[in-house]
Amino acid sequence: MPVESLHDLFVEELRDMYDGEKRLLRALPKMAKAASDGDLQDAFRSHLKETERQVGRLEQVFKTVSEKPRGKKCDGIMGIVEEGNKAIEELEEGPVLDAALIAGGQKVEHYEIASYGTLAYFAELLGNDRAKELLGQTLDEEKAADEKLNEIAKSDVNRRALTGEGEEEDEGALVRVGRAARRGASAMGFANDKRRASRGSRKSGSQRRR
Repeated sequence: MPVESLHDLFVEELRDMYDGEKRLLRALPKMAKAASDGDLQDAFRSHLKETERQVGRLEQVFKTVSEKPRGKKCDGIMGIVEEGNKAIEELEEGPVLDAALIAGGQKVEHYEIASYGTLAYFAELLGNDRAKELLGQTLDEEKAADEKLNEIAKSDVNRRALTGEGEEEDEGALVRVGRAARRGASAMGFANDKRRASRGSRKSGSQRRR
């Protein structure tokens, strides 16, 4: 529809985010499945549930302006999601892919923070208090989700992606297991040698007594 007023622009931006959130409902499960870090998996699954609620809130906002919920292709989120899909296809599972998934997730959050912040302000200017409240709730959730991803990145994931520590730890564990197995085998062999020697000594003594 032609945009001729702030109200029209508000509805167009609502449609943009409605489409974007629907795309994220399909993308987040893939991101959670591709992640290897447990905290990152949990963050994506948690945000999936939030996104479902956010779609519901957008539908309520549409009602406040007497519009049917309808999406308009969100080029911004569509592009970020495609980047994420490419990373999942091209990178091996591990710290580097986790770092790429966090980067993509934060790009989405920043897009949404800007969009919902603008929509909430438009709602305020239009005197639509109910829409402002609903959009403000979603804005707070997007900020919290971005902060959570930031914490995960800084706590461990990016450092492991830089040093390859996760792979080294796996290799080190295999080496330690191999060494332990060899020590166990050696100890068992030594014990068997002692038992054989003991049996041989007893046989020799018996023969001498005869």
